[in-house]
Amino acid sequence: MKNGLMIWNVVLTLAAGYLLFNQFGSKKNVADAGSRGSGKDSSVSNAPFRIAYFEMDSVENNFQMVKDVKAEINKKEETINMELDRLDRAYKAKVGGYQSQAQSMTQAQSEQATQDVMQMQERMKSTKQSLDQDYNDFLTRKMKDVKTKIEEFLKEYNKTKNYSYIIVYEQGLFYYKDTAYNITADVIKGLNEMYKNKKD
Repeated sequence: MKNGLMIWNVVLTLAAGYLLFNQFGSKKNVADAGSRGSGKDSSVSNAPFRIAYFEMDSVENNFQMVKDVKAEINKKEETINMELDRLDRAYKAKVGGYQSQAQSMTQAQSEQATQDVMQMQERMKSTKQSLDQDYNDFLTRKMKDVKTKIEEFLKEYNKTKNYSYIIVYEQGLFYYKDTAYNITADVIKGLNEMYKNKKD
């Protein structure tokens, strides 16, 4: 649970990478189909090819929705950890109680205590699996919500900017960037305005 934010960052990076490669692949197929089908140069092929980028770490640090989502993730982790700690304490108390009575137990009572402890272990395992699944579903849903908001904003933003692609910059994925095409400030400002308006 404590690695939730790190998992969140990895998931966002993977999602951004997937969108980038998916976008490049789909645009190429559309362009190939268009050039084969018409035999004429379209206005799209005559338009200048422009790529802009934004820095995801800056968006994560400054987009209020991401801050709110991280706070929700932390709260969810705390709730899950508290429940697991409660179960662990109850289990240890039960085992400690049986151990203190071990000398005075009959064979039947000892067998019943062993069975009770095993059932409690199974319930704890089942509860942990359920909480983990719930947490992962929650994380996936929240990541998708953020991704959708970024996509919605960029679609609207690009109506006047006319970039061919808007990609996310992640260290290790790209080795060179021209800062003239860095739209991070615009993205952060626009996302926060859109998020604030929707919350109001």
